[in-house]
Amino acid sequence: MESAEADKRAEMPVTTSEDSGRNPRRAGDGASRPTAMTENSCPQTKRMMEAVVERKNMMAALRRVEVNKGSAGVDNMKVESLRAYLREHWPRIKEQLLAGRYIPSPVLRAQIPKPDGKGMRQLGIPTVLDRLIQQALHQVMLPVFDLDFSESSYGFRPGRSAHQAVLSAQSYVASGSRWVVDMDLEKFFDRVNHDILMSRVARKVKDKRILGLIRLYLQADVMEGGLVSQRVEGTPQGGPLSPLLSNILLDDLDKELERRGHAFCRYADDCNIYVRSKRAGERVLASVTQFLAKRLKLKVNQTKSAVERPWKGKFLGYSMTFDKQPRLKIAPASVKRFKSKLKELFRAGRGRNLARFIEELRPALRGWANYFRLAEVKGVFEELDGWIRRKLRCILWRQWKRPYTRAKNLMKRGLDEARAWTSATNGRGPWWNSGASHMNTCYPKSYFDKLGLVSLLNRVKSFDTM
Repeated sequence: MESAEADKRAEMPVTTSEDSGRNPRRAGDGASRPTAMTENSCPQTKRMMEAVVERKNMMAALRRVEVNKGSAGVDNMKVESLRAYLREHWPRIKEQLLAGRYIPSPVLRAQIPKPDGKGMRQLGIPTVLDRLIQQALHQVMLPVFDLDFSESSYGFRPGRSAHQAVLSAQSYVASGSRWVVDMDLEKFFDRVNHDILMSRVARKVKDKRILGLIRLYLQADVMEGGLVSQRVEGTPQGGPLSPLLSNILLDDLDKELERRGHAFCRYADDCNIYVRSKRAGERVLASVTQFLAKRLKLKVNQTKSAVERPWKGKFLGYSMTFDKQPRLKIAPASVKRFKSKLKELFRAGRGRNLARFIEELRPALRGWANYFRLAEVKGVFEELDGWIRRKLRCILWRQWKRPYTRAKNLMKRGLDEARAWTSATNGRGPWWNSGASHMNTCYPKSYFDKLGLVSLLNRVKSFDTM
């Protein structure tokens, strides 16, 4: 956090102008805190813009944007340049916002691979200035809407987390709802109907300037390959406001599921409904599909949606066992995705100093272990630890290249000369040798522990003692 003096120097100028129901709320597990200021937690919704541009709110938004960093938008302005830009231009921008005359810039189209590796996800990257304004809007709007959101909605909310959603799903299955309706909304962020979404926002926001600005953000032009095109539907993923808008829209779905008495968990557009039989699940899927199409103009992807046993699918990266009291485990697809990510890092690590490379691996290993710390089936962590050590031994074997270098290094690690030469000249490939006894003897687990390699198993076990 910056010092108070630095904050003062950098501050923006201020001008004068069908089954049983809902789960109990659980305490947040690693959840984020509300970013809105307490004095603005219930702003007058008819004069909300004044709360948005208020100095303390804008400073909090600026700090959040700076922490989040992110890529530049169509104007190529980087986050690091935002403060200097605001010192010169904030009075004009603030005046435009208060007068309802501010026009957002186009968003920059970008694509990232989907987590399952099937296809690409479309992102719309706003300029850093628009990210700032969206963040300021988010901070003021969130307290207004969040109080009435469903207890079964966990995504992008203060005091709620993915871990809570997973634990809630586990409790539903343990209580006897051993079938799950796994709904996939087809291209949700690309198909959002602007008029329907704005009508939901207008239920609580009465400031026409705010409503007009949000619609402009929804309809912001898209730049891709230097060409600008108009947007007629959808909300761009990539801006701070998108998660809140998706929750506002899908709150209609939550309320309908609550009215019907269903047990469900929703995290953003990922929604699972838990029922007691396959037939009940098929009825629920059909009726909810009809509700979404009629009420919200959203389409359920029938090829990706299914009624299945919870242990055959995944929810937020987790699966569970088929026991009467199910235990949480990591879904196989999550393990496969993590290994793919690590393989990319290992490819970049060839030819690098091993100790430095292990240091660069730590954030990825710690982050993954932290997220999957709820898993009660821990064998996969031990298997991954062994696989990671083998990949590191493979890097060493590749670096040595020549038989002489390999034999010399094996002898340095305590292998007798005859066995070292036999191993160095066996003609086998790097992956085979990295799993062979000579490399395991010379480079055991303790060697990598001394270099600071994070053990996934040990890290997850450490959470059990907390």
